[in-house]
Amino acid sequence: MRILVYPHAMEVGGSQLNAVELAAAVQRLGHEVSVIGEPGPLVAHLADAGLPHLPLDPGRRRPSPATARMLRDLAVRRGIHVIHGYEWPPGVEAFYASLRGPSAAVCTIMSMSVAPFLPPSLPLVVGTREIQERAAPGRRHVHLIEPPVDVHANAPGHPAAEFRRAFDLPEGPLDIVVVGRLVAELKLEGLLTAIDVVGRLAAELDLRLVIVGDGPARAEVEERAAAANAAADRRAVVLTGQLLDPRPAYAAAEVCLAMGGSALRSLAFAKPLIVQGELGFFELLTPESEKTFLGQGWYGLGAGREEGAPRLEAILRRLHAGPGLRHELGEYGRRLVVERFSLERAARVQMEIYEQAVTERPAALDAVGTAAGVLGHKLRRRYARLRGTEARDDFNAVARSRP
Repeated sequence: MRILVYPHAMEVGGSQLNAVELAAAVQRLGHEVSVIGEPGPLVAHLADAGLPHLPLDPGRRRPSPATARMLRDLAVRRGIHVIHGYEWPPGVEAFYASLRGPSAAVCTIMSMSVAPFLPPSLPLVVGTREIQERAAPGRRHVHLIEPPVDVHANAPGHPAAEFRRAFDLPEGPLDIVVVGRLVAELKLEGLLTAIDVVGRLAAELDLRLVIVGDGPARAEVEERAAAANAAADRRAVVLTGQLLDPRPAYAAAEVCLAMGGSALRSLAFAKPLIVQGELGFFELLTPESEKTFLGQGWYGLGAGREEGAPRLEAILRRLHAGPGLRHELGEYGRRLVVERFSLERAARVQMEIYEQAVTERPAALDAVGTAAGVLGHKLRRRYARLRGTEARDDFNAVARSRP
């Protein structure tokens, strides 16, 4: 089968990494897979994975009829069976490309909610059982693939010495590592709370918070980290910037603070995991809390932002005082991710979805409702932008993530 994978961006992020790693795993099953997208850091990752990259204009409108026509023409020329868009703009373009073309369309949504205007006949893939149940009414197919992890490439024992030397991180403190994009939606609230908590505790406990990533909120994160370090009178919070290969950072961690795909990567390295969410949500993954995250995903909503700092402080104190507990939780997390979230298992499920998709045609009647829904969404976004209230990741905003 010939498959075209279309991530929503080529910068480092959970959805994009998931798209590329799953594409490589499907290719290893014997299929012909290409990736289309604008220039970006992940292009080098494609080359390492042996995946051809087809360039897109980074200045194009999203979504746009011109891109949909280009995808359709590409499918005709190359005999592509499936166009797989990640997140809603590529999903919409893949759908329109499939209406009059030879290919089927599939869309994966790794955001916290599904755009309501996505075509009901477009096969969807989501990352949690809770989102699947919310999205299913009125749609033809909503499949579940929990965010997969390459448990061979991401495993205990990965070298970390060069990472420590590069960023002057000598062993000794309890290193709490965060890997992710520095953006306002979803992540910033909890990250700033973690900086404040570690800054306060650093006067009493030998802790260090290592933040790996970049993004539009970097200046705010740097400012808060500088204040925490000044209060602690040492480098209690360290920003490394973006790493195309963050595995050495996970390997150097004693504890990981994460959500989504980064949470599962943490487990692959046998690290105890604190799951971060919004509105003061911090929860230690244990056998007792496992069921919660398997249902709702690696994220949560707390009762209020003011509760976040004391919750995180209590967890960090417990982990700092318990090296045996850290080892026990790390081993437990590694077993969980190997048994349930392996990349090989996800690739086999993905192929079953592709095979089903090529046997069913999209409903042409969906085109009108989708076009109207996209237009309405863009107008609301434009109004919000004029008011200064626009969210960058519009279907990851906390209000949309509620059931």
